[in-house]
Amino acid sequence: MAIDDLLDEHEQGERVRTWLRNNGAGIIGGVVLGLGLIIGGQWWKKQQANELADANVRYEAVTRSLQSRNLDEAAKEVAALEGGKTSIYADLASLELAKAQVEAGKNDDAIKTLRALKTEGEFKALVDQRVARLLIETGKADEALKLLGSAEDAAGLEIRGDALIAQNKRDEARDLYSKALAKLDVAAPQRRLLETKLMDAGGTVADPATENK
Repeated sequence: MAIDDLLDEHEQGERVRTWLRNNGAGIIGGVVLGLGLIIGGQWWKKQQANELADANVRYEAVTRSLQSRNLDEAAKEVAALEGGKTSIYADLASLELAKAQVEAGKNDDAIKTLRALKTEGEFKALVDQRVARLLIETGKADEALKLLGSAEDAAGLEIRGDALIAQNKRDEARDLYSKALAKLDVAAPQRRLLETKLMDAGGTVADPATENK
């Protein structure tokens, strides 16, 4: 190998070492940051998995308590679930607890359970409707009307009508039942019951073919 070639290699090596000295900290920092992101991502996934596993255990505990009719213990487990980040388990457990409370005749407890749910959108509307029905059953029709506000879907109109019937406001209830029927499909399973409510309120059931005309 020629001397000139050795000098060139030596010079190139010095340039590389100089560049590393000047930029090494940045390279190392980038590597550390990359490793940190990888490790952090793995830790986050592990945490999520642990939280889901813990929530699943608590959910199963709720189920066992409900099966043994121990509603107080089930309520404690639901409260513990609500404190976590896995809301789907908490929501399911709360709905099952509320159902068991209604079946046990504890409507006030069921109302409290449902109202503790952090809901939004269509799910909130469904929960509010269930709470409103329970409020009517517990003699709180005015609260039911306030909760549903000016709901205009078929179920909301029907429940508002039920609340008005409870307040002996048959004319207003009849109007809401008629509006609710007009929004239901002819084959809707709840249509027959709604027609009965309308007739009990002194109304007449129109021909479905002419309801929306």
